Amino acid sequence: MSDPAISLDRARSSELGIVARFFKATELDTRLLGMIGALVVIWLAFQFLSGGQFLTPRNIWNLSVQTSSVAVMATGMVLIIVTRNIDLSVGSILGFVGMIMGVVQAEILPGLIGFENPATWVIALTIGIVTGALIGGIHGFIIAFLGVPAFIVTLGGLLVWRGAAWWVTSGRTVAPMDSTFRLMGGGPEGSIGAFWSWVVGIVACVAIIGMIINSRRQRKRFNFPRRPIWAETFMAAVGCFLVLGAVAVANAYYWPIGIVRRYAEANSITIPDGGLFISHGIAIPVLIAVSAGLIMTFVATRTRFGRYVFAMGGNPEAADLAGINTRWVTMKIFIIMGVLCAIAGAISTARLNAATNAQGTLDELLTIAAAVIGGTSLAGGIGTIAGAMIGALLMQSLSSGMVLLGLDTPLQNIVVGLVLVVAVWLDTIYRRRTA
Repeated sequence: MSDPAISLDRARSSELGIVARFFKATELDTRLLGMIGALVVIWLAFQFLSGGQFLTPRNIWNLSVQTSSVAVMATGMVLIIVTRNIDLSVGSILGFVGMIMGVVQAEILPGLIGFENPATWVIALTIGIVTGALIGGIHGFIIAFLGVPAFIVTLGGLLVWRGAAWWVTSGRTVAPMDSTFRLMGGGPEGSIGAFWSWVVGIVACVAIIGMIINSRRQRKRFNFPRRPIWAETFMAAVGCFLVLGAVAVANAYYWPIGIVRRYAEANSITIPDGGLFISHGIAIPVLIAVSAGLIMTFVATRTRFGRYVFAMGGNPEAADLAGINTRWVTMKIFIIMGVLCAIAGAISTARLNAATNAQGTLDELLTIAAAVIGGTSLAGGIGTIAGAMIGALLMQSLSSGMVLLGLDTPLQNIVVGLVLVVAVWLDTIYRRRTA
């Protein structure tokens, strides 16, 4: 005997057009698809304008690494904006925490445990994460318990922590970083190679299929409408195709000749006549960013804390009356943001192999823009982690493409600013039409 709810759902679907039925069956987010479409258009445009230099394995690989730090911070910015707050200090926190980690491993620990000690990177990263959490906690406490608007608190933080980064070393650049710590920045050694990249890709495909099967079982268990088998198969196929395609692109980017030669000499390897090709594979900072995205998605969609966050953004007064400790939730959000800034700072510092006072400059703009372009509404209550990460990729694609075209930095900033304004405008139109 068929379920009446499922039969009714099928009857309603039969009244829709082909395209509408497709989107209803697959449950794809049209806003997310629109953003992906915009990303594809941008990539194709830069590919044409750059004479075929944009969509190369080398540029795509570098693009993924450059996106990582902003993508990590964007996952936290989603929760902040969802609760109708803002954080203008993330770039300065990144710079300050990056400088702290740099000083710890380049100037303090060598005198205590020696340089290149196996524990150096662990200690430096731990100190950085704790520092980021404390800074976020300070911001959250002032906002939640003292009632100072987040805009003012984080604007002050932007100035304070940028100045503090300079004060730590009086403006000096600190280098070099610990060799193990540098792996978090990417590069030939900071990648997992072809074999392990394929392993990660296959595991990801198995996870995608497992999640789809589990979701179908849960829907059946609670008597919810289920997607057609063809839709489930389509989603699994597309997900696996994208994952394996990304792995293939990462593996198609090989080590530079000079590095290959030094590697071969150090390991007594004879280079064949045709050359020795060693794939970079997936970069470690990309894995860190993806892991952060998965964890934050779980927190936002599968935990009580995440439900509280979106409830606060949808209606703060109702959330407070429902018994949610909105002050403590707000403070937690900023602590998480501080931790994510520390992780992004570690990626940035490791990639540069140095801690500088310019680190994180204007990253607050890119992070906020990534979240907003990714579908997070400034009015609160709406946002996705995946959308913010795609938004970060879109923003970095614009910067990378403009660099390939030789455009000046001021013009790049103008374009980024215009894109942010247009994104908010489109979000306003979308909310009006769906209200």
